[in-house]
Amino acid sequence: MENNNLLEEAKKYGFIQDQQVWLKPFMNYPARQVGEVKETEDDSLVYFAKRFEMFRDKVNSLLDRIATSENKGSFLMKVLHMKEQVGSYDALGDFEEIYHTLSKSEEEINETIKQNREKNLSIKIGLIQEAEAHSESIDWKEATEKLKDLRTTWIKTGPVEKELTDEIEERFRNAVENFFERKKNFFEDKKRMQNRAYERYRELINQSYAIMNSEEWEETTAKLKQLQNQWKEVDGTLPRKTMTNLWNSFRKAHNHFFERLKRKIQKEKNASREQFYEQNYESKQALASQAEQLLQEYSLGEAVKRAKELQAEWKKVGPVSPEVSDAVWERFIKACDRVFEMSSLEHYIRKRQQASNETFSETDGLQARINALKDFIKSDRNELEVLETNLGKLNDSPSNDTFRNMLKGKIRNFNRKIGTKTALIEMFQSQLSAISR
Repeated sequence: MENNNLLEEAKKYGFIQDQQVWLKPFMNYPARQVGEVKETEDDSLVYFAKRFEMFRDKVNSLLDRIATSENKGSFLMKVLHMKEQVGSYDALGDFEEIYHTLSKSEEEINETIKQNREKNLSIKIGLIQEAEAHSESIDWKEATEKLKDLRTTWIKTGPVEKELTDEIEERFRNAVENFFERKKNFFEDKKRMQNRAYERYRELINQSYAIMNSEEWEETTAKLKQLQNQWKEVDGTLPRKTMTNLWNSFRKAHNHFFERLKRKIQKEKNASREQFYEQNYESKQALASQAEQLLQEYSLGEAVKRAKELQAEWKKVGPVSPEVSDAVWERFIKACDRVFEMSSLEHYIRKRQQASNETFSETDGLQARINALKDFIKSDRNELEVLETNLGKLNDSPSNDTFRNMLKGKIRNFNRKIGTKTALIEMFQSQLSAISR
């Protein structure tokens, strides 16, 4: 049945002559041979009718793709190529209808292209106006990024009418190039200023190094302070890394002199202090001994109170020899820490017993204290890790010295507290072992 319909269609648009298959004339196209009879005449006519169906399917497929595409203009050459095939494709069928269908599609695409070019022109005029607005900007970073974005958008925007292309391309290019030429000149001027500033900084550094070993203390102090003021007055901005290196070099010379001056003054002070060092050392040794006996001689509450009193007394005692200062302080503060850590631990254990309404046996109590101390140490180590991480992130800027020293002090305190808790764990473990025996 299908072949019968195809045969009827084929006879409508073609015919057989001298064993040749011909397509009838249509529109301005003359009749033309499309093939030969291979088997029977009817079979040949059906074959070329089927070829027409194949061609029509290709056309419909193309039209479907055009209908669903956002970029219809890209299909114009394919439509024109299909129209050319209408006059040469070997098949039998209604080529005239396909020709008109393709012509209509061509007109629609051309109208879309026209509209798109008008739209592109509007977009590009807007881009030109934005580029010209930024062309005179002195906000170099923001304007650079904006103009790069505008240039990217310009490239992605489709074409305009050919007679307008050169004019708008030149106008956009001039706006962009004007900005980048101004930017180039600005940074060249800035570089020259930086070079002058760099040489001035180097001069001040050299002057500082020349006098950093002087023993004319008052005169050199005044001169170095004058150089510091001149440093602040240098007009010019250098890259951060360069500026940091210059400042560190300048500061090194000044620190060298003032450290020498500090040692000189300290030496003079020490001469007057040394006569009291031994007396102060004996007083601090006595306070440390008292602190170490607190847990043996007092109840825990009284021991805490007495430890705070001993710390207040410690502050009133004058300095001792630097050779023994750290050692006696460590001895004293560790003894106080032991009292405070024990107080915190017992407070925690009481709260835990109250919350759970339970009473520990001697063994369970010791084990609970060991476990609690281990948890406290874990928390301390987490805090210690955060402090060490923050310390590692600090740069060498002088403005960070105070914060750096504070972090180092906290790190020492946490290490000492961890040591104290560890010692308490060992004490409780010894008590457990004694009970087990």
